[in-house]
Amino acid sequence: MKLVVQVKLLPTPEQALALEATLRACNRAATYASQVAFAKHLKDRNGLQKEVYADLKATFGLSAQPVVRAVKKVVDAYATLKANLQAGNLGPSTSKRHRTALSTPIAFRPEAAQPFDDRCLSWQYDARTVSIWTVDGRMKGVRFACSPDQLKTLVQYRKGESDLVRRGGKWFLMATCDIPEPAAYEPAGWIGVDRGVVNLATTSDGTNHQGRRLSRYRRWQARKRAELQARQTRSATRRLARRTRKERRHATQVNHVISKEIVSVAQRTGRGIAVEHLGGIRERVRLRRDQRDTLSSWPFHQLGQHLAYKAGRAGVPFLEVDAAYTSQRCPRCGHTERANRPTRDHFRCRRCGLAGPADVVAGVNVRDRARSVWAFVTMPVPQPV
Repeated sequence: MKLVVQVKLLPTPEQALALEATLRACNRAATYASQVAFAKHLKDRNGLQKEVYADLKATFGLSAQPVVRAVKKVVDAYATLKANLQAGNLGPSTSKRHRTALSTPIAFRPEAAQPFDDRCLSWQYDARTVSIWTVDGRMKGVRFACSPDQLKTLVQYRKGESDLVRRGGKWFLMATCDIPEPAAYEPAGWIGVDRGVVNLATTSDGTNHQGRRLSRYRRWQARKRAELQARQTRSATRRLARRTRKERRHATQVNHVISKEIVSVAQRTGRGIAVEHLGGIRERVRLRRDQRDTLSSWPFHQLGQHLAYKAGRAGVPFLEVDAAYTSQRCPRCGHTERANRPTRDHFRCRRCGLAGPADVVAGVNVRDRARSVWAFVTMPVPQPV
């Protein structure tokens, strides 16, 4: 399992200037390499590196290994663009966004993140410092700050590249850690999790994680954004960006808290976790204009990601099951009908009369489907006669 550990750099003013100059030089070099790749249709790493290697060293003041990292960054960017085009993330081929992506070379922001490998960046964990290559030479003794758990993870599992990032005037290193996953145990049962907008997560045990506070916070942020957008000034634009990042961090924290609690309960009781597979939900539903913002800001995908990786780290089995009719099916008699759910909050079976909170019933259906799926997945393979 690959995890990213973020540590905060604490450079001196002189070190910060050198880091800023390095970031800008690397991104200018990457933009130049991108223009060459676009003009000469060079999308493979070896061909592009042979074409721009000498120019990047002579013109932008980069040494050998930063040149290699800049070329790799360009190749990865075009690979990502190709994947997005094939997946339709940039709209149909007739859309302006799709045509623009195909007709212009990729450009990198002056302070976009820059990857460094172990030849350009070394860690001194005991002193909590790093030594990093810059355009002014090798810079040693750059201090960093992190929690004890993060430091332990870095010492044991850090592997591969680390990205230098500047965000909000502060410097960070994003280190990739390859953490081994423990083997998942045989579950004694399952916890079904139903994800929603009003209730962010409801388990088959009846635990309800409401989204009322998060929705109220988002509405408050939306009003503030509308006030700032009406001003149409550069200062208002910067404040809008800060508010957007703050709102995203708040929603992420809420998802972390919910997923951590669900995983801890599953681990303590020896059960697995099952969620609905909600992929493509935005394409399947048609909403009124006043509902679109609510669905677009619904953090269900991130909650599923948090549950998956936290369960993997704890050795808890994790499954995604079919989401069809989980809120309309009676878990006792199996009767499925839209009328079984007369309101958003209530469920009442038209055949056997089973009644209860609709989200809890959906969680029970998810749990029951997980039992069937797990039995099918773990059944022995029949031997040929």
